[in-house]
Amino acid sequence: MASLVHHVSIDCADTYRLGTFWAEVLDTRISDDDQPGDPEALVEAEGISILFIAVPEGKTVKNRVHFDIQPTDRTRDEEVERLLSLGATLVGDRRRPDGSGWVTLADIEGNEFCVERNAAERAATTSS
Repeated sequence: MASLVHHVSIDCADTYRLGTFWAEVLDTRISDDDQPGDPEALVEAEGISILFIAVPEGKTVKNRVHFDIQPTDRTRDEEVERLLSLGATLVGDRRRPDGSGWVTLADIEGNEFCVERNAAERAATTSS
């Protein structure tokens, strides 16, 4: 039998704060067992379980692994605005005039992630 990925783990300074940010991004909640100051915090959403682990050192370089976020109930641009309002920061804008492309953001601890077009936006540009 093959191995399974149980969690995606992210090292961070403040597990509860970063977990709460990602819970808002994914429209879910941080685990009821987790409290501010805990060394770990768990966020479970459809298709993913993310474990935030406190480490003493800060982030110093670009992530080697990152999330690609695809909104389900809003456009890419609406999602970018929502995430910026939650505290994300703009890292790179790769949107193209034809509507394709993506936006790279960083979460509240500087971890990069990308926001892609939703399924309807993708279908509109492939059928035209």
